[in-house]
Order: sequence, then C-alpha cells, then structure tokens
Amino acid sequence: MARDKNKPNHGRKLKPESQMMSYGYRPEWSEGAIKCPVFQTSTFVFRSAEQGKAFFEVAYGIRQPRPDEKSGLIYSRINNPDLEILEDRLTLWDEAEDCAVFESGMGAITTAFLEFLKPGDLILTSAPLYGGTDHFLTTFLPKIGIEVMEFQPRQEEADIIRQLEASGKQDRLAMVYIETPANPTNALIDIGACKAIADKYSTKDKRVLVAVDNTYMGPLWQHPLKHGADLVLYSATKYIGGHSDVIAGACLGSMELIHRIKVLRTFLGNMAGPWTGWLLLRSLETLKVRMEQQAANAEKVAAWLTKHPKVEKVYYLGLLTPEDGQQYRIYKKQHNSPGAMMSFDIKGGGDAAGDERKAFQFLNRLKLIKLAVSLGSTESLAEHPATMTHIGVEEHHRALMNITAKLVRLSVGVEDYEDIIWDIEQALEAL
Repeated sequence: MARDKNKPNHGRKLKPESQMMSYGYRPEWSEGAIKCPVFQTSTFVFRSAEQGKAFFEVAYGIRQPRPDEKSGLIYSRINNPDLEILEDRLTLWDEAEDCAVFESGMGAITTAFLEFLKPGDLILTSAPLYGGTDHFLTTFLPKIGIEVMEFQPRQEEADIIRQLEASGKQDRLAMVYIETPANPTNALIDIGACKAIADKYSTKDKRVLVAVDNTYMGPLWQHPLKHGADLVLYSATKYIGGHSDVIAGACLGSMELIHRIKVLRTFLGNMAGPWTGWLLLRSLETLKVRMEQQAANAEKVAAWLTKHPKVEKVYYLGLLTPEDGQQYRIYKKQHNSPGAMMSFDIKGGGDAAGDERKAFQFLNRLKLIKLAVSLGSTESLAEHPATMTHIGVEEHHRALMNITAKLVRLSVGVEDYEDIIWDIEQALEAL
C-alpha cells in the first residue's frame, strides 16, 4: 500500500514542505479520510500464498526487491502503513532513497552499529557525542570486540589520517561516525573530509561507511547525504516530532543500506509503532514553520547573550566569523542556517564547585524556559550537560571537550523571543 508513493504530476517539482500533507497516502484507501488514520493492527491479510511468500522473502533479506516491487504489509513488527508513509515523507527532506524509523534515536544508532560493524572492526568517532551514544560506544561495543578511536573537532583531515596510521589499525576501519554540530558545544566536523578518509581505507571487498547524527540540525538546516555521508541518523523525538510527546528515531540512506537496516530491525523488534508514526506524520506538516521560527528566535537570543556581563562565552553557529578558520569554513559549506541550539558559559564561579552552583542557580530561577533535557520542541528548554545529558562521559573527556560545570545548554522554542530573553535576564540577574 504505502510503497505506492502517490506521485501526482503537478507539472512542477514540489518542495518537501508542500508534500508533507499528502505524499505517500491516498484518501480513497481509507474511506476518503483526508489524513492517514492510525492502522492499529498487528497483522495483514495476503491476497494469495504466493504473495505472502514474496513479501517474506524481501522482509527477511532472502533476496533484494525486484525493480518496482513494492514491499508488502505482513505484520506490524516488520512494517505498517503509518510507518511506511512516514518513511516516504522523511526521505524528501534529505533526498534519500529510503528511510527506516525506530522507537527511539538510540534504536536507530545502535541498529546501524550492529548491522555494519563486526568483531575486530575499528570505528572512528568525533567528540563530543551525545551521552547515550558515547556510553554504547565505550561500554558495549568493546564487549563484542569492536574498538573505538576518537578525534577532536578541530583536527584536519591529514591529522586524523596520521592518528590512524600511527595506531596501526587503519586497515580495520569499518565506519566513521560523527555528530555535527556536536552536542552540546556546537563544534563542527567536516563531512566531506570524513568521506575522504573512509574512501582512503575502503577496498573492493570492504566499504568504509560514514554515518552522521544530524539531530542538532534536523532535516532542514543540514543535509549530510549531499556532503558524502552514507547514513544520516536522527532522534526524531527532537525537531521532527517537535512537541515533546513522542520518542522515535530514523536512519536514512541508499536502498541497499536501509534494506539491511530494516532486516535487522525486524529481528531486533525496535521499529516504531503505528501511533508513533501517526504522531510524526502530524508533526512533519509544521516542521518547516516551527524550525524557521526557532532559528529566528535563536539568532536574537544569542545576540543578546553575547552582550550580558554575566555570560562568559556563547557557543552558537551564527556567531562564527572568518577568524574562526576551519569551523567557519565548515559552517558555510554544510549549513543552511545556524539553527536553534546554543550553549553558554556563566561567568564568575571561581572553581568547578562554584561554577556548578551558579549554573544551578540560573537554571532553578527560570520561569518560562523549562528545566529539562531533550531539544528541538516548541517550548524552550535548558539543561546542565556536565551533570545531566553528559554525566556518563568520563570526567577527563568532558574537560577535553569543554563540557564544564559553567556550561548551560539552551534549546530555543517558538515562544516570543522577547519573553525568552526576559526569562534568561531575570535568571541571570539573580546570580
């Protein structure tokens, strides 16, 4: 059903925001309902035994789909109309061939690791990473014989290659995994340079993949596949969901790679359910207007923060200048917007304990902005990375990546920007 993507001939190529209302769905499938209903069913009926066999052959990876063959509906652990329509619509933003949706962002990330890495492999990662990803990389993957090597944002391509070569493990490289901008520092990684490194160590028998966590930029402000990435991953909880009421993840890429992801997803059982799919379909209709408002608000908030005497430094992409060298060049090459995420250092704690105390005083004083983790939703959120989202990162790693006790992370929402600034100002004045 959903694989027939309903591509009407409008006489023009419609932009993604115009297709979010109907792409992949036909009202006649559901009694004329203008919106896709929730297909709350566990199983689906086959027209014939032959059809059932063909559907299972593809779903279990026994064979690749034939040209123009639609993936059939079997069982909601494998596929469901709400999920298939959602996956079709998500491909539009990144111009991906296919997409797989999961019950969480970590479900998407860990499935990609487990499908494309094996014992003896090396994964090269940027730093810092989201705390959950960092924990899985450093505590679980080594248990199954997968080694992790990290590099820092401001290292150039040649420096990373020298690091690999000095380790003697370059021939074991299987994946380059990066998060750009980094959470929570907004440090940037050059996707094209990572692709060049992957290509350098690929052979005819082994393709080194580049995977990018694009959660911070969402589907609007950066498109990693266009810069050489093989896989792009999202916590769809964030900008894609956008309302703090659903947990989900997504992985996008070529038909070949996502087919492999979907086969493993079937057996891990971590695909999203129909209600999750329905909620995300709803959210996609307003994704662009939400994200554009958040970006506009963030620009004003960041400019205001730079002038406040109690703020030591603001980490926001829109403040990068040519004097920032590599980081500015990457920003201009990879991004359509500075986004709506920022962090800032609060001034004057004296030591780590004092810095934490001042940061907590600020956070506890907020009235409009909610003290909570997550990001990308309609409401503005603030948190303390060192003791919250990144508490699982080893202390010396946090220090190396500038995730200090004085750092506060802010996700800017769609509220009136003057109200957001008022709330930050009154909380800072209380210090």
